[in-house]
Amino acid sequence: MIQRIQSVFLLLLALAMLSVLALPLWHKVDGLTHQELTLTAFGFQAQGLQVPAGTGPVWVIGLLAAASAAVAAFEIFQFRSRARQLLLGSVNLLLIVATLGAMFYFSNKGEQLLNLKLEGGFLAGFYLPTLALVLNLLANRFIRRDDQLVRSMDRLR
Repeated sequence: MIQRIQSVFLLLLALAMLSVLALPLWHKVDGLTHQELTLTAFGFQAQGLQVPAGTGPVWVIGLLAAASAAVAAFEIFQFRSRARQLLLGSVNLLLIVATLGAMFYFSNKGEQLLNLKLEGGFLAGFYLPTLALVLNLLANRFIRRDDQLVRSMDRLR
């Protein structure tokens, strides 16, 4: 059923991954040259600095985050098949981990673009996939619990 607790967790997961698309992920400022570099889900935004073309396809972060949100939203409505929900939860786990990996990779690329002696800082958008990962694990736990409950009721019949 849609009103189960795992549906709430999956909805929050989808919202967290959609927020990754809107919030900045990483930021670095060089106080001497007044150059700034910000990583978002779709690319680098620079002030006073020309971002070289060799930074790679940063839009992959946005694609992975949007795919994870879509899988979570689709998973909510698969309540009739708990096995399919668990499979989609596993796929979503891989998507979230890939999103984290891509964000970490491109933030390291950004570190090399601006004064190497200064360190950039991770912003709120960087931590949201970690929250989504926890929500996904909780949703899978409750889906598994529902499946065990249904199986135990079938044994009693």
